[in-house]
Amino acid sequence: MSDAITEQNAAPVTSMTPRELLYPDLDQELATTRRMLERVPDGHDDWRPHEKSMTLGHLSGHLAQLPGFGSTMLDRDEFHGTGAPVPPKMTTAERLKVFDAEAAKFRSLVNEMTWEQSRKTWRFMIGDRVGIEGRRAQLVRIAALTHMAHHRAQLGVYLRVLGVPIPGSYGPSADEAAVR
Repeated sequence: MSDAITEQNAAPVTSMTPRELLYPDLDQELATTRRMLERVPDGHDDWRPHEKSMTLGHLSGHLAQLPGFGSTMLDRDEFHGTGAPVPPKMTTAERLKVFDAEAAKFRSLVNEMTWEQSRKTWRFMIGDRVGIEGRRAQLVRIAALTHMAHHRAQLGVYLRVLGVPIPGSYGPSADEAAVR
């Protein structure tokens, strides 16, 4: 029996690239994030829905920069840091420019990822301590794509409270006409 997993009338899974098998939703996730970032109103960077919440500027800036962290995970086997840096204040246009550049680089690196690279161990170091460690492919999913969806949902709540229409993520939002 072959060690390659096959489906009826399908090519072996091993013939697929990491991008095809592990990140088939990458383009959709990036496009959905961009649509959400497009809605961030300028002039409200210091607004937050609760005293324990990030400001709108910090949250949207962090979300715009997250594909860059994905790129870092694909560029290096280890990253030394102290946590998420506070993003600089930006306008929506500036945030979109950052996001577009970071998303393009991230998409390119995911497209180039080999199976060997995907299985390598990746580490996030905080001083001498290992903060996160695991297989690169899994951590890219968690720390880049899933993390992006998490903050996108937070941003949706912020925008809803500010009265900004929300774009759909995995179907229409309450602000969009449902397709029946």
